[in-house]
Amino acid sequence: MSTSRPSDVSPPRTPRGGAATPAPPRRHFLARRNLVILGAALVVLVVGYVTLSAGHASAAAAILVIGYCVLFPLGIAL
Repeated sequence: MSTSRPSDVSPPRTPRGGAATPAPPRRHFLARRNLVILGAALVVLVVGYVTLSAGHASAAAAILVIGYCVLFPLGIAL
């Protein structure tokens, strides 16, 4: 029985000198523009819930729809 490795499996290669290559720099998932839009959405939602607690249900509903259905998707998609 042979203990040799199969020919299709090779050990991982390192650059000359034996040092491992440095990891690539981390990329952020969201850009600054996304974070600004998401922050605006958060502010709009707080305003919407404060308006709701003040008893203005119609205005609060419109504000919350803008926050949830417009700003959050824009903040994620752009």
